[in-house]
Amino acid sequence: MAKKLMKGCEAIAEAAIQAGCRYFFGYPITPQNDIPEYMSLRLPQVGGCFLQAESEVAAINMVYGAGGAGARVMTSSSSPGISLKQEGISTIAGAEVPCVIVNMMRGGPGLGNIQASQGDYFQAVKGGGHGDYRSIVIAPSSIQETVDMMPHAFDLADNYRIPVIILADGLIGQMMEPVELHMNPNPVLPEKPWAAQGWDPKGTRPRAVINSLYIETEDLDGLMTRLNARYDVIREKEVMVEKYHTEGAEYILCAYGTVARVCKAAVRILEENGIKAGLVRPITLWPFPTKEVREVFEQESVKAGLTVEISNGQMVEDIRLAVNGLKPVEYMGKGGSIIPAAEDIAERIMQMRRA
Repeated sequence: MAKKLMKGCEAIAEAAIQAGCRYFFGYPITPQNDIPEYMSLRLPQVGGCFLQAESEVAAINMVYGAGGAGARVMTSSSSPGISLKQEGISTIAGAEVPCVIVNMMRGGPGLGNIQASQGDYFQAVKGGGHGDYRSIVIAPSSIQETVDMMPHAFDLADNYRIPVIILADGLIGQMMEPVELHMNPNPVLPEKPWAAQGWDPKGTRPRAVINSLYIETEDLDGLMTRLNARYDVIREKEVMVEKYHTEGAEYILCAYGTVARVCKAAVRILEENGIKAGLVRPITLWPFPTKEVREVFEQESVKAGLTVEISNGQMVEDIRLAVNGLKPVEYMGKGGSIIPAAEDIAERIMQMRRA
């Protein structure tokens, strides 16, 4: 299939449609506005429903309703908008309703700016909303990878009845790259006997109850026991990670999203200067590839690691927990949407080597 030059947001929207998404509810905010704009054009063409809600709070509750009825549904926003959706995301997780949520991260806190950032890591990975729940968090590093991940994201959401977050820095949404779309006009979707799609009093379809309110402590404990068992399965089966030139490396770079591509360039610069370096890139930020990161740092050749982020340092905490003191792990990055250059990353490793 021929590749097509597309803006990231538009490619993501089309990939969601090809994955069977027929319902989208959202609200405008930069830098993700191209997703709802594209959806408003394309969804009516495939018999779907696009609705611009009156607010982000309304949008996420519409997602709750459509997902509870068994539809493949998606919403998208950028950082402040995702913050407004957090109560709804917690409710969706507690009600075991599948959905896909795209966050094109911008600078913060507060309104911040409209440039790329990775400052929403804690919000996505540690929960964001109230209560004991998890969302699967996928962090692609290119438009093509995001397109490839969309069907998988919807499948994960349906298989585990869980929110799946595509956590992308704003660069991925606004850049243009050649992509290959997986055109599938009639995807086969799974049966959802739990969904509220109408009750048959003759008993062929049981009454569905979509709910996250449990007054009795025993009932809530039952929900949490069920969810935790499901999370354990996800941790075991759904970890995704890329290891780039890590075998025999002296220094390990750790990064996700677009920054990981910059780190690959830094690895090549270091190798040209006779320094063996590699990159560990978590693709799932939750479940986090703790075991895989630790295995890389257990190599006798590894002297130290450097985590690079467009933030004031968030993923570095999980990297250090995974490494558990085996080797020193330093941090490089800034908030405020400042993206480090490959040459600066390579120079930082050289400084660590001279120290």
